[in-house]
Amino acid sequence: MSAVARLLNKTLNQGGIILVDYSGQKFICGNPKKEKPITLKLLKSNLNWKLIINPDLSFPEAYIEGNIIIENATLSEFLNLIFKNIGRKEITRSSYFLKKFFQHWRFVSNFNFPGKSRKDIQYHYDIGGVKGEKLYDIFLDKKHRQYSCAYFKHVKDTLEEAQQNKIDHIIKKLKIEPGQKILDIGCGWGGLAFEIAKQTKCEVKGISLSKNQINYCNEKAKEYNLDNQVSFELIDYRDIKGTFDRIVSVGMLEHTGKKFYRTFFKTVNRLLKDDGISLIHTIGTIDYSQPPAPFIQKYIFPGGVVPSLSELINPIEKTGLIANDIETLIRHYDKTLESWLERVRENKGKIKDMFDEKFYRMWEFYLASCASVFKYKDLVVFQLQLVKNFDSIPSNRRDYIYI
Repeated sequence: MSAVARLLNKTLNQGGIILVDYSGQKFICGNPKKEKPITLKLLKSNLNWKLIINPDLSFPEAYIEGNIIIENATLSEFLNLIFKNIGRKEITRSSYFLKKFFQHWRFVSNFNFPGKSRKDIQYHYDIGGVKGEKLYDIFLDKKHRQYSCAYFKHVKDTLEEAQQNKIDHIIKKLKIEPGQKILDIGCGWGGLAFEIAKQTKCEVKGISLSKNQINYCNEKAKEYNLDNQVSFELIDYRDIKGTFDRIVSVGMLEHTGKKFYRTFFKTVNRLLKDDGISLIHTIGTIDYSQPPAPFIQKYIFPGGVVPSLSELINPIEKTGLIANDIETLIRHYDKTLESWLERVRENKGKIKDMFDEKFYRMWEFYLASCASVFKYKDLVVFQLQLVKNFDSIPSNRRDYIYI
């Protein structure tokens, strides 16, 4: 029996697949369906050892190159089966040690200073120039272009409804008063900033390191006749001056790097008025200090890292901020990712024409694998409501968030 077949047999306690190796030999792994079983075909002989040593990177690379074929199932169905069986464990010991080594090396060698941060952000968000803008138009919600976890109040919520739910939920947590100044750190394409401005009539400033995003935001501000109320700037969060009544940051903390958590929260403290409120929305892990996913690091979000709650609380305390409210959103991001993935698959031809087959398969694997990890492994979303003193929010009450 091949090493990959032995690994799959050890992994698959529920369900199963048929493995066909490079030589054409078939192996029954686990307990596959009798009719139309999920079949995994390996088209390169070196996958017999690559998938053992470093499956977290070797599998997606082989899939992108077309050297792995999945039959009788979608990529999502295959990944859901695998991650459901793995749970919060690692696939192989060698894979875990490689990731841990990379994690320590990256901590020592990685410095997310402004120049590198800008380069990493633009790698993903400015991808392909005009083509990249069309890509995000294809799969993000049509109204707000939100590229972060939506909030599904009801099972039948559409992506557009769930993203509106998320924005409304955040605005309520910020408890904005008329005439206040709001800062949106990592504003994306401005959907949250514009909605805050419309709902509260406040002055909003959004910042990002993506040229495409800032250009898009400035054009939309004019289109919405909000350019006298909402402004956007291409600037690093560390360089912002002034003070704000409210500070919000959605999906940006993942890009700061572990060495800079204290810098980030120190900056929030400096910019936030004494009676201000801040809301930080970030992907997080329920396990302590997990190694980053090598595929995501290499191909999707270079420089990105997912924090554990314990890694955030310490720098928050050291900078003098108070964690007034912490909410963990579970089983919302997998639904968001599945909605994006469905739209990507519906537009496969368009995406292949804009880029190529490999890019499409890379993007498909990115969304499908992340959805499975949020569903079965360690990833969640944290929303941290931070204040500088006890008088900033109603004492012993959370009803203002849900009314």
